[in-house]
Amino acid sequence: MTVTLPSGESVPALGMGTWMMAEARSSRATEIAALREGLDLGLTLIDTAEMYGSGAAESLVGEALGGRRDEVFLVSKVLPSNASVAGTVRACEASLRRLGTDRLDLYLLHWRGGVPLSATVEAFAGLVSAGKIRHWGVSNFDLADMRELVALPGFCQTNQILYNLSRRGPEHDLLPWHASAGMPIMAYSPVEQGRLLRSPVLASVAARHDATPAQVALAWVLRLPHVNAIPKAGTVEHVRENARALELRLSTEDLAELDGAFPPPSGPGPLEML
Repeated sequence: MTVTLPSGESVPALGMGTWMMAEARSSRATEIAALREGLDLGLTLIDTAEMYGSGAAESLVGEALGGRRDEVFLVSKVLPSNASVAGTVRACEASLRRLGTDRLDLYLLHWRGGVPLSATVEAFAGLVSAGKIRHWGVSNFDLADMRELVALPGFCQTNQILYNLSRRGPEHDLLPWHASAGMPIMAYSPVEQGRLLRSPVLASVAARHDATPAQVALAWVLRLPHVNAIPKAGTVEHVRENARALELRLSTEDLAELDGAFPPPSGPGPLEML
């Protein structure tokens, strides 16, 4: 299952996130094994950021990718405080050093800050020209932000946002806009950091499919053709569980039951963040 970027490139619909990884040395070997297992299972989109562990997550990913860089669609993010023209370049070069690679496949502005968007986009264009990034995009941008962004030169490839069964606000206007623009979204925290797993409705739907609640939550996000999901999984077993969500197809009955427990938005609202 893949999602097509505006560039025409296809990327895995289900990838791996790294937020809150590399925070305990005792977990390092387990987390590296999980990332490598994900690559073996075809989850070859890996998302990280300079913010995660103050660069420690990027270093973890770099170690996990040893000898396998060319298999991966590698994503990282620049903090808004670093997103000036010169600051973006410095941040990207630091991320590349930690990741042990000469290029990123996708570089995102982590959220909107005080630096003018035009400056960050200018820096992204320079990094593309220098071969240090292949594509660029944004994260945590609402509809007004996106409309402002696409009026600037260049080609944004995605918008990484909080989207899951309990965070359906983007369905009112942001997701339809992205679909019409041919620009996918990348859903972070698709299982709401595990909180969704306590839902009895998710458990009921999962039981019908001999699946787990996490697999149902992921399959629900992946039901849309223009959405990636990047759940974090810190163990081999968790990665395997996530990968099996790709085999799950929710029925009309399932979706109606989930709508009853997690209603779609009735109107516009602010974009939520974690």
